[in-house]
Amino acid sequence: MNNEPGIFGIKHSNRDFTQTDTWGKNQFNSSFPVGLANFLASKDLKNIYLYLDKELKVKHTQISTKHLYGIDSNSDDLFFSFESPYTPYQQLIIGTLPRVDLVTLRRSNGQCLRPIEVKLTALPDNSTCNLSEMSYGCEIVIRPDTIVYLACSIVVKFKDNKDKLAKLIGNKFDAIVEWNDGVAVWTYLTDMIAALDRIILSMIDEQEPLLMQPIWKTNGKSPQLADNCLDVFVWSNFAFTQLFVDVARGELQDGANRITRQVRTIIWLFKMLYDFAKQGQINHHKIIDELSYNTKNDKAFAAGGRITQRYMSCAELTKPRIEKKEIKNIVLGGGQHLLSPERRFDAIIYNSPELFKR
Repeated sequence: MNNEPGIFGIKHSNRDFTQTDTWGKNQFNSSFPVGLANFLASKDLKNIYLYLDKELKVKHTQISTKHLYGIDSNSDDLFFSFESPYTPYQQLIIGTLPRVDLVTLRRSNGQCLRPIEVKLTALPDNSTCNLSEMSYGCEIVIRPDTIVYLACSIVVKFKDNKDKLAKLIGNKFDAIVEWNDGVAVWTYLTDMIAALDRIILSMIDEQEPLLMQPIWKTNGKSPQLADNCLDVFVWSNFAFTQLFVDVARGELQDGANRITRQVRTIIWLFKMLYDFAKQGQINHHKIIDELSYNTKNDKAFAAGGRITQRYMSCAELTKPRIEKKEIKNIVLGGGQHLLSPERRFDAIIYNSPELFKR
């Protein structure tokens, strides 16, 4: 048994877990989830998979960690490349490709397997902590770069058939002269959503995992972990779109007429697909910078627990499958001593030495 600090199942990666700086909050928030998914696989458990059905409803099934990574989690050929660009998408992009939280690779030939965005989220969040346990939800905050990867996961399927994408989009959007004019663009929003629906339905059987959302559960507002506290949810690229498209649909039905972050995210995604259909590449820097509509670009949008709970609600959300006593089997070799607690989850582990008693 290796006594060096480490994370369960991460054998080959671009992180050296013997170094203290590898245990900073940003690194830990993506490396621990990988260890958790590896641990689930070791127990023959699958991750909860949120996918979109043909009625554009988010449904649940399960996805193996092998399917999530594109390779068996035990394979000696598996390399975890954290905070790296998924280079197969480079040809779809003008300029630099943003980094994604995790890229899985084959060591033998360097082949990129999956780009995975990782969001470690607390359950419950502030908006649901006073509700019943069955109603607990997690807040999830989405970066603009995640929308770039969402767009790429769609347009890559049309790489050799831009005309098909253009036909699905239609030509009415050619009338938009100033895309940064929120008032002008607003009148096309319903049509944009309809076009996104057509595109997604045309390739519904090709949806794939995009976002990995491990949850850690506390006893209500307290900083104490619940006995059953850890599990992994995975969103397909199309299920993920509903997080912002459904909110925008509701805002339109309520007669709203302002560009919220969710509405802006629809415009960003649509413009990326529209430009690819026209030009065969996406200038994501230009789209995100110029189509800000007087709102900061530091994040695409956030969805609170009351929203995410609608999609994630299941037995595993109420009672996650991994118990807190198992954390010592995921954080290995005294790694907890290298944590620099800045957020609640690593702070809890750091301040809970009893979790590591054997």
